[in-house]
Amino acid sequence: MSETDKQAQPLRIALLGCGIVGTAVARLLTENAGDLTERVGRPLEIVGVAVRRPDKNRLETGVNPSLFTTDAQELVTRADVVIEVIGGIEPARSLILAAMKHGASVVTANKALLAEDGSRLYQAAEDCDVDLYYEASVAGAIPLLRPLRESLVGDDVRRILGIVNGTTNYVLDKMDSTGAGFADAVEQAQALGYAEADPTADVEGFDAAAKAAILASLAFHTRVGAKDVYREGITEVSAADIGAAREMDCVVKLLAICERIEGNGIKGDGGEIGNDSEGGISVRVHPAMIPRTHPLAGVREAFNAVFVEAESAGPLMFYGQGAGGAPTASAVLGDVVAVARHKVAGGRGPGESTYKELPILPMGQALTRYHIRLDVADRPGVLAQVAQAFAEHDVSIETVRQRPLSPDPASPDEGHASLVVVTHTASDAALSATVDALAVLSTVRAVTSVMRVEGE
Repeated sequence: MSETDKQAQPLRIALLGCGIVGTAVARLLTENAGDLTERVGRPLEIVGVAVRRPDKNRLETGVNPSLFTTDAQELVTRADVVIEVIGGIEPARSLILAAMKHGASVVTANKALLAEDGSRLYQAAEDCDVDLYYEASVAGAIPLLRPLRESLVGDDVRRILGIVNGTTNYVLDKMDSTGAGFADAVEQAQALGYAEADPTADVEGFDAAAKAAILASLAFHTRVGAKDVYREGITEVSAADIGAAREMDCVVKLLAICERIEGNGIKGDGGEIGNDSEGGISVRVHPAMIPRTHPLAGVREAFNAVFVEAESAGPLMFYGQGAGGAPTASAVLGDVVAVARHKVAGGRGPGESTYKELPILPMGQALTRYHIRLDVADRPGVLAQVAQAFAEHDVSIETVRQRPLSPDPASPDEGHASLVVVTHTASDAALSATVDALAVLSTVRAVTSVMRVEGE
């Protein structure tokens, strides 16, 4: 076969899944076939689409109905590039491994699988000399993973602070901007298609934790899995928390935080942080207050944004639509073009980089700040007792605000007050131990709210 004939041979594309994202991918592959041929150097031909119901009307994809099949195992054996948008662990994992074994490069949007078993997929890609690309797995259309994996590979990333789940951002935004309660805001998100009928993966932070694992792995050249990520969701965020944040000129966001903590010997109740020069990394997902002046505070509705701080590049902001059929398909197609070019020209893209092998620190060693709201007895000496509890755990107080509360019918003879304390940075273990100590003070009627403060 001459070189001209070879260049005319199409690259065979197999699509696994034809839901919202898969439909958009198929449509873009069909509608933009001419441009994609010019960009890749060879035509891209869909040779099959694996679905559960091949008889369903899918005219919007532009794909010949005869190409729909339920035999995904057979389909992946005859493709040059496999696009996996099924989601979940199985059968996605088995299909990806089978595709690689038969010489296909893989493009996936499957953050759950990458966070759970990414190392196995990377190893299979290396063994089979194929590509594994997954830009769409985090933050939808936002070009984020490739900058971390390629553009910033010569720099040292120090911290990533991001809003990577559109559902929770929509819910918290509505609670802040309209005064909606948590349940009402979730219902609004479901009505608009931002939240699933069962929103657990989003509101409990599982989705964001999987994405944080992927981000940390790329940023710190260390293997990080979903099990390594500390996770809290937003189900306990109350209207009072939103109001307290507003009083501080802050907003509440569910943040994915990946940061490098040097071995500087900072101590707290959780022990010494980093006992060698390498230190470690902290990877966590939880709601936090951030100042309204921070770039992430203005991220509204279901949008995503990620703030990256690098040693030489400085602060970088990535912002855009983090979900949806067309935006996610845009990221998928970008990866398809990249791996198809490698098929045409030869070679592969970058594989897994884990040479650092930094220790993953427990949450107790993360450095953060706390906003603590207490219901206390309104009498002399209370503030001194509270301050003593902080001092005993080596936690420094930044600000204190106190205001009287309405009399409690259960204790009409004793006044009580709301005491709000914001701390300086300390280990999470020391801060948590301080809260425990406050809860047992005789002058503290209740610890009514605890929330971390980030972004300063």
